[in-house]
Amino acid sequence: MATSVIHLFHGDEDSLSAGSHVAERIRQVAAEQGVTLEVFCFGPAQKALSAAGDSVVLREYNQQIDELVEAGIPVGACLNAAHAAGTEESLTARGITLQFARDAFVRYALDGATVLTF
Repeated sequence: MATSVIHLFHGDEDSLSAGSHVAERIRQVAAEQGVTLEVFCFGPAQKALSAAGDSVVLREYNQQIDELVEAGIPVGACLNAAHAAGTEESLTARGITLQFARDAFVRYALDGATVLTF
């Protein structure tokens, strides 16, 4: 089975919106296409998981991430970044798996995953 990884890195509204939307669209057809989907949030996109504010895009981004988790899609984020920001508990409570980014990226390479970065 092929693996597709949506790597959400950039924190601008276009990247957050497009990346989370593409993840949802792939989720909708992944099983019938024989694809395993995974999402990994890092850098500014990981910071946006804990951002408060009035931005509609930030609210939609976080809602989409939560819906992916609820649908059984593995969503990960960097353990070191979460520790530094003090967000370990809040992210894990949402069902986001914390792991060292280096380990996730090495695993993607070893598995031959297709990684799309937004």
